[in-house]
Amino acid sequence: MNLLSIHNLSFPIEDPVLKFLLVLIIILAAPLLLNKIKVPHLLGLIIAGAVIGPNGFNVLARDSSIVVTGTTGLLYIMFLAGLEIDMGDFKKNKWKSLTFGIYTFTVPFVLGYLGAFYILGFSILTSILFASLFSSHTLIAYPLVSKLGIAKNPAVNITVGGTMITDILALLVLAVIVGMSQGDVGTEFWVKLSVSFIVFGLIVLLVFPMIGRWFFKKVDDKISQYIFVLVMIYLAALLAELAGVEAIIGAFFAGLALNRLIPHTSSLMNRVEFVGNAIFIPFFLISVGMLIDFKVFFKSWETLEVAGIMLVASIGGKYLSAVATQKTFRLSKEEGKLIFGLSSASAAATLASVMVGYNIILSETETGEPIRLLNEHVLNGSILLILISCTISSFISMSSAQNIAEQDNEDTVSGNSHEEENILLALNYEATVERMVNLGILIKAHSNTEDLFALNVINEDKNESSVKNAEKLLHLATDTAAAADVKMQSLKRYDNDVVNGINNVIKEQNITDLIIGLEDDKGFSPAFVYNLYNGYLQNDDVNVLVYHAAQPLSTIKKYAVMIPENAHKEAGFFHALLRVWNIARNSGATMVFYAAENILDILQRIIKKANIEAEFIIMKTWKDGEETASQLKDDEALILFMAKRGMHSYIPRMRLIPELLNRSLADKNYLLIFPYSEYDENSSEKRSVGNHDDFMEIGNIIKRIFK
Repeated sequence: MNLLSIHNLSFPIEDPVLKFLLVLIIILAAPLLLNKIKVPHLLGLIIAGAVIGPNGFNVLARDSSIVVTGTTGLLYIMFLAGLEIDMGDFKKNKWKSLTFGIYTFTVPFVLGYLGAFYILGFSILTSILFASLFSSHTLIAYPLVSKLGIAKNPAVNITVGGTMITDILALLVLAVIVGMSQGDVGTEFWVKLSVSFIVFGLIVLLVFPMIGRWFFKKVDDKISQYIFVLVMIYLAALLAELAGVEAIIGAFFAGLALNRLIPHTSSLMNRVEFVGNAIFIPFFLISVGMLIDFKVFFKSWETLEVAGIMLVASIGGKYLSAVATQKTFRLSKEEGKLIFGLSSASAAATLASVMVGYNIILSETETGEPIRLLNEHVLNGSILLILISCTISSFISMSSAQNIAEQDNEDTVSGNSHEEENILLALNYEATVERMVNLGILIKAHSNTEDLFALNVINEDKNESSVKNAEKLLHLATDTAAAADVKMQSLKRYDNDVVNGINNVIKEQNITDLIIGLEDDKGFSPAFVYNLYNGYLQNDDVNVLVYHAAQPLSTIKKYAVMIPENAHKEAGFFHALLRVWNIARNSGATMVFYAAENILDILQRIIKKANIEAEFIIMKTWKDGEETASQLKDDEALILFMAKRGMHSYIPRMRLIPELLNRSLADKNYLLIFPYSEYDENSSEKRSVGNHDDFMEIGNIIKRIFK
C-alpha cells in the first residue's frame, strides 16, 4: 500500500489495515460515548454496524473476515454463558430453568403461529417455522450483566438454563421443517437426528472434560491454554453442526464441559473474558448491525405488517413468559424484568433460521420467480426485529441488573456479609509460588482485589543472591495475580529468623489468613513441623493454611473435607469454613464433608443459603477419616480442619498426621486449615462468630459470612 492508494479511497474499503483500524475505533468509541448518555454500548455497536455497513454508507462490506470474526463472537457469547454458570445453582434450579424454557418456547411460538396462519395466510409448514423464530433468543446482554457481578443471581441462572432448552427446541423445529420441506422426514430421519444429538452431547459433556483435565495438567503455557479453549469452542460447534443442530448449541455445551476446569477467579478465565469482550463479541454486534437495511421498511406495507406481527409475537411472548416465570417462582419484580431483558433479544438462532428458510425454494411461479419457505418480507422483518429486540434487551437488562447490583451492595453493607480479610502468602520456593497465588485468589472474597500480600524474608546479611531471589519470587507472584486482575502487594522483609519476620508482618498488616506452601519432595519435614507449631501457630488470631499441590487446582474434581468432632468450637471455625465455601464456589468442585452429625447439621443449614455442590457423610471415628484420606482417587484432594491448641482433645493420633500425609498423599493435593483460636480484641468486627454450642446465632452467621 502507498500514500496514493490511501488518498484515492473507494468504498467499501478493502485495505485490511484500514478496515481493522476503523472497527477498532468503533469498538473503542462506542462505550466511551454512549455510557455518558446511559445508552448500552451493545446497542451502539449494532447501530454503528448499520451505519458503516453495505445498507448504510457502505464504508465496509460484510465480507468473510467480518463474518468469521463475528461468528466467533456469537459462539463466544454462548460459550461464556455455559462457562460462567454456577453448576451448583444450575442443578438446584434445573426444574426452574426447564419451566422457563417451556414458557419461553411455547408462548411466543403460539403467538407466532396464530399470526402467521390466520393473519398472514402462510402455509402450515411456513407458519411453524415462522413461529419458531420467536421461541429462541440470544443472550446478547449477558456480558453486560456479568460485568455488573450478578451472573450468579437466580434470575440469570434460570434464564441461561432456559436459553439452552428453548434454543435447542427451536433449532430442532428448524431441522424437522427443513426435512419435511424436502420430503425426507421418516423413521430414519428421527432416529438419525436423535442418535446424532445424543452422541454429540455425550462427546462434549463427557470426553471434553477428560481431554481438558489432561491438557491443563500437562501444559503450563498460558497462551497454549487459551488457544486450547478456542479449539474446544470451535470443535464443539462443528460437532453440533454434524449432529444436525446449530453451532451455538455446541459452544454452550463446550462452556458447560469446561466449566469446572476454568475457575471463575483464575487468570485463564480473565483472559477468556477479556479477549471475548474486547474483540470477538463487539465484532459480532457490528456484523449484526451490517444486516440492517432501514430502506426496506419504506418500500412495502406487507413488510411492515410482517414485522409488526413478529414484534408482537417475539417481544410480547417473551414478556409474558418472563412474567409467568416470575409469578411461578415468586421472584422479585426486578428479577422478572431481568429475565425479560436477557431473553428478549432475537439475533443468533433467529437469523440462522430465517436464512435457512429463505434459501429453501419450494417451487417457482409462472414467471420463474422462486417461492421460498420464508419470503423476503420475513427476512426484512427479522432485521427490524433484531434491531428493536436488541435495543429493548440492552436497556431493560442494564436497568434491572443495575438495580439488583445496587440492592446486593446495600445488603452487603447493612448485613456485613463478608469479613475484612488480609491474606498473606509466605513465599520461599519458586515452584510453589504460582500454586499459592492461585489458592489465595480462590479462597478470597470476590470483592477483595487488593488485600493480598506476598512476602519473602531475607536474611539480614543482605546476600545479593538472596535479594535477587526474593525479587524474582515476588515478581512472579504479582504477575500471576495481575493475570487474574488481582493486585498483589509484594513485601520484602530483612530478618535473621524467617518465622519472626513472618509473624511481625502479620501484626503490621493486620493479616487474617496466612498461606504456607509445602515443597513436593519434602512435604511435612521435621523442621517444618517445628516451625509450624512453635512459630506460625503462635498467632492465635490468624487463620493458617498449609498447602501441598501436586496438580493444578482447576483439575480437582472433588475434595474430601474432614472436620473432627468439636472443631466447630474453635473461634475461627466459620472463618475457616468460608475459605472452603469459596473454593467450591469459585472452582465448581464437589465438597464431600466428613464430620459428626451435629456439624453436618450446621453445614446443611448453611448450604440452603449459600449453595455449593456438596455431599455429607457422617464420620464416626477418626480412623475412618484416615482410611478415607489414604484412598483418595485421581483428581481428588483433601481438606483437613486442624486446631492450634488442645489438638489432642479432638484429633486422636494427631502426631501421625504428617506421616500419613507424606506416605499416602505425596502425589495428591491437600490443604490443612488451622482456624484461629482467639479473637483479635482490636479488630473484633472482622472476625466471624464462633463458640456456638446451641447454634442459636447460626442465622446471623449465614447472613454475615456466607452472603
